Amino acid sequence: MAAPRNDTYVPANSNAAYLNNPKPEYPLRARQRHWQGTVLLKVYVGADGHALKVVIARSSGHELLDDSALEAVRQWRFVPAKRGGSAEASWATVPIVFELY
Repeated sequence: MAAPRNDTYVPANSNAAYLNNPKPEYPLRARQRHWQGTVLLKVYVGADGHALKVVIARSSGHELLDDSALEAVRQWRFVPAKRGGSAEASWATVPIVFELY
């Protein structure tokens, strides 16, 4: 008879903080054409906080805005997910809003 297991599953806390990262550039051509929108990105954050993979989950409707968001977030640093006291890789959702005032 096997001994009972005392370990419990603890899900990773993946509330990835964005730290102090620069905003994506609002492309001049998009400003001139009054393009606005929200790009929803899925980011695979490594245990070291680097964005290992960034993909578009939902487009803004303007490729120029989408590309600017992708370029910026690829350079961002995040607070990685933690399971107990150990950092681990996980997916995070990052909305990038392009809005003219």
